[in-house]
Amino acid sequence: MAKEMTHLKFYFRNGETWTVERRTIGDLWIKQITTSFGRIGESDFQKIHPCGSFRIEVYPEADHVNTKDINLGGLEQGMFGRVRTYQDIEKMDIVFDTNDADTVYFPYKALDEDGMDNKYQSSVVASNGHLYIVVDSEKTVKDIYHV
Repeated sequence: MAKEMTHLKFYFRNGETWTVERRTIGDLWIKQITTSFGRIGESDFQKIHPCGSFRIEVYPEADHVNTKDINLGGLEQGMFGRVRTYQDIEKMDIVFDTNDADTVYFPYKALDEDGMDNKYQSSVVASNGHLYIVVDSEKTVKDIYHV
């Protein structure tokens, strides 16, 4: 029996998270997931899965704070507002009905010296109320979704 994706869990660089259920996802594309192995500093060796680029359309029903997530910014402005204000989605878990998860890291380049915001991440809430996010080194959300 094949595994089925149930939700995505996004991780922000400041430690906050956001869970997006499958039913609230429209367009989704994850390009070139590869496998790398290494460690940073003195941490344990680990296997990671970086991707070449990412794009997603999220329906308005997902613009809420899930109580099992840690969403300090989301409490104040909703998750769509939080994503629009900070360009700091670092990675996400693809969670399956078996409760297994695959973690995918997004392309990243620091926007400024503090290193929190990602130059490659762009997002917009369109007139239909949908949130569009693109993490790509060459294209923005407006290039792909024309919103």
